[in-house]
Amino acid sequence: MKELRNASLLEVDAESAAQRVDNFLLRHLKGVPKSHVYRVLRSGQVRVNSGRVKPDYRLKAGDRVRLPPLRLPAPSQRPAARPLALPVVFEDAALLVIDKPSGVAVHGGSGVSFGVIESLRVSRPQAKFLELAHRLDRDTSGLLVIAKRRSALVELHRMLREGEMEKTYVAAVRGRWRGGARDLDQPLHKHVTAGGERRVSVHDDGMRALTRVRPLAVSERFSLLEVRLLTGRTHQIRVHLAHAGHPVIGDDKYGDFELNRTLAKEKGARLMLHAHQLAFAHPVTKSRVALEAPWPDPLRSFFDRVTPSHAR
Repeated sequence: MKELRNASLLEVDAESAAQRVDNFLLRHLKGVPKSHVYRVLRSGQVRVNSGRVKPDYRLKAGDRVRLPPLRLPAPSQRPAARPLALPVVFEDAALLVIDKPSGVAVHGGSGVSFGVIESLRVSRPQAKFLELAHRLDRDTSGLLVIAKRRSALVELHRMLREGEMEKTYVAAVRGRWRGGARDLDQPLHKHVTAGGERRVSVHDDGMRALTRVRPLAVSERFSLLEVRLLTGRTHQIRVHLAHAGHPVIGDDKYGDFELNRTLAKEKGARLMLHAHQLAFAHPVTKSRVALEAPWPDPLRSFFDRVTPSHAR
């Protein structure tokens, strides 16, 4: 550990306005344990405009934030983030939307040295602000939104909370889907296994979750489904489909492990889940944004496999 010997003073700009002071500090003091950040906040060592504030204080443009002397961690021994070739689907001054490949994490952690957001910050050193608006599982491909302004991030988070962003996925699943288009609405509960892994299960005491499913193609062994998220719970699509008896192909948490092993011997079995379409009001201009990421080759191959040649 090395010591930051002198207190420092930061002035809040327009992009950081309306942010909670605890989140502001966590962003500026990367590597400092959260417990220490909250300790100096609660003890009054952090001052805003020379006064004490609570962790939930919302900053205003022009506020002056005093940071006390702190101990910062030694430079990480983890491999440094490097630029990745990430297809850009949409970009303007406020937003960046990419088509994330399967197998790429959205951020570092849990054994991953770096992910999409760290790679983007390395490849765009001039960018003052880049933050994930939402997340995709590491093995889920497709549309991922990154905010380039704090104000855009705040509005995107509001839209996500209030269900104003239309998110449509394509999934290849085990078995013949029956009953046509229907909703899956079982409540979902998050828990941690004895081995420390995060899991989600259907449980009466869980949070409300709603997934709308429409079959695109079906056969006796597999189905290809269009899936729309009407709520945004962790692992929602994967858990709902598994509970319905149609686990997503390649799902290593909730899937049919024997089937996955069999398919892996044939051609490899990535998670067959793709964030295909997004539609929302632009957080700044309010104009409608409708985006689409083409199906990756493995999903296209599954579609060809499931759909009779005369029906294509």
